[in-house]
Amino acid sequence: MYSFDVERPTSVADAATALGKEDAQALGGGQTLIPTLKQRLASPSVLVSLSGIDEIKGVSSDGGKITIGGGTNHATVAAEAGAYAALADLANNIGDPAVRNRGTIGGSLANNDPSACYPAAALASGATITTNNRDIAADDYFQGMFTTALEEGEIVTSVSFPVPEAASYQKFEQPASRFSLVGVFVAKYADSVRVAVTGASEEGVFRWSEAEAALSGNFSADALEGLSVSGDGMISDLHGSGDYRAHLVKVMTKRAVAAAS
Repeated sequence: MYSFDVERPTSVADAATALGKEDAQALGGGQTLIPTLKQRLASPSVLVSLSGIDEIKGVSSDGGKITIGGGTNHATVAAEAGAYAALADLANNIGDPAVRNRGTIGGSLANNDPSACYPAAALASGATITTNNRDIAADDYFQGMFTTALEEGEIVTSVSFPVPEAASYQKFEQPASRFSLVGVFVAKYADSVRVAVTGASEEGVFRWSEAEAALSGNFSADALEGLSVSGDGMISDLHGSGDYRAHLVKVMTKRAVAAAS
């Protein structure tokens, strides 16, 4: 590690001011940033901890929508997001108890790790990511591996999920980290079906539009027969080739549809 200053604001306004300082970096639960600092892949001179901001924590449900504060940890989402069971189940299977009690939904979405679970939930649900400055539709928010629409100094204050008629998240996990080798979130709404895939693509989370079209006409695993995903542009590493991940996309989508049904 190296020397840096830490600021601990207790309001979003104070956090935004602190992040306006030169070379400042927001710190949520630290589950991604701290290992990054240890590896010297990032070296901010000021860390702005968001853990003391109560106004961005908590889960609420109203009018067919569930809203989660950006500073809410995974364990709380798992325990309190029962109005959206698939989302609560997703949170309950992130990492281990230590990770779930430290990591936050806002931190996960801000980092946009290509194997993270929440980006798939947000994209499949057509969620709205709210910052201290604006609302961003999930379809516009995710812009590639580790890349989002967030601008300098923006803080994810909450995420609103329209609750679907049926949904499921299924992931084929890397056993050591429990990150998704491939994860698929399927959400069925009255007028459409959305399918989002994480862990597979070099471009990060994405929607599988062909599956969405097929499932909108027939919401069953059988509707996916004959469809396939190209291995081009898929992540290839020691855990699996691009073609293997492409194969898993269809397998996990069928499992998610079956579980949702």
